[in-house]
Amino acid sequence: MNIKLVGGAALGLATVLVLSSCGSGGSGGSGGDDQASGGGQVTLKMVAADYGSGPGKPDSGENFWKGVVDEFQAANPNIKVDVQVINWNDIDKQVATMIQNGQVPDILQTGGYSGFVNDSLLYKVDEVLSPEVSGDMLQKFSDFGKVDGTAYGIPFVSSARALFYNKDLFEKAGIAEPPKTWDELKADAEKLKKAGVTQPFGLPLGQEEAQAESFLWMLGNGGGYQDASGKWAINSPQNVETFTYMKGLVEAGLTTPNPGTKDRKTVWEDFGAGKVGMVNGGPMSIPIFDAAGLKNYGVAPIPGKAGPLDTTLGVMDWIMAFNKNGHAAEIKKFFDFFYTGSAAQKISDTYKLLPVTNGGIKKLEGDEKLKPFLDALPNASFYPFTDPKWEAVSAQVKQTIGGAVSDDPAKVLGDLQKTAEAAG
Repeated sequence: MNIKLVGGAALGLATVLVLSSCGSGGSGGSGGDDQASGGGQVTLKMVAADYGSGPGKPDSGENFWKGVVDEFQAANPNIKVDVQVINWNDIDKQVATMIQNGQVPDILQTGGYSGFVNDSLLYKVDEVLSPEVSGDMLQKFSDFGKVDGTAYGIPFVSSARALFYNKDLFEKAGIAEPPKTWDELKADAEKLKKAGVTQPFGLPLGQEEAQAESFLWMLGNGGGYQDASGKWAINSPQNVETFTYMKGLVEAGLTTPNPGTKDRKTVWEDFGAGKVGMVNGGPMSIPIFDAAGLKNYGVAPIPGKAGPLDTTLGVMDWIMAFNKNGHAAEIKKFFDFFYTGSAAQKISDTYKLLPVTNGGIKKLEGDEKLKPFLDALPNASFYPFTDPKWEAVSAQVKQTIGGAVSDDPAKVLGDLQKTAEAAG
């Protein structure tokens, strides 16, 4: 089965934050002894991506995980959890360095897992998650956590993407409805530009999540990172045509200036501030728009070359357990606590991300803001998570694909194709 998957849900700014829970400060991630001194207490070391707005903000990853860990430790006094929260731009590089240096965490929450499977670094899911919790997971999502039939990745949060448009700016520009095709998008962008909108279409192709924005455009032309047989097809004729079209929008001044240097959070903030007419986003964009005071916006299917997408980017992030320190029993307690208690629901409440369990989805069915995204999940397309090469390919996409709208699209995509074919 050809699976197109996308990782990396909502990204925070944030510099590295270290959360040492309940005065356990001293364990600090230096590797070596994993037992806290005295009492047979175990310290689990966890590394997590920041879904919040950055350090010191109410929605920071530090604050979120402190609440979860404090509650867990109150119920499990012999298990401490030290959480290091890292922003999405840096987490993959920092985790790779930790592992190279032998400082392997017990738990990692990030955008992908399969790159660790070949090196036999991960526990199998059934070793660290109870059958009751596994059984409540959305089956399609759980299946994406398998490599060669064995589950290693545990779905953490999910999301889907749609087109947001500023209704006030559309009215000012004389646009009656959101675009359904690329050419309609271009025509609407031209009208917005004439009406004085500085960024008619928000186009974030910076390293924060360039792989997602790129994939949405690829889907609009029948393309993707891999073809129907699972072979890498980054420089396919469809994808080259797609980025050539996008480059034309950039050169016409109809997008965010210098898209390859712009992260999505910055563009979403600009949309919230009324500077952007249209932007692709997800439910995790909504708190940013709310914080900026933007209320009069609409949500529509993402335009494709010939019509609206009949599928969209499904975003799924992962949590996984490393086997080096031998803490399967303690990790299982923490995972079961997370999924059966209030923590998973708090993620949805705080970050407007979608649950990965049947029970969690049912709790959100009445939320009108989330409905378009919940409805899109069943038919979503995803990054090739289960391909062990995806981690390396995704990292390179984030770094370089922005150049496809400023330089030669065929060359930039061709270089990425070579990376994919050579990745170990």
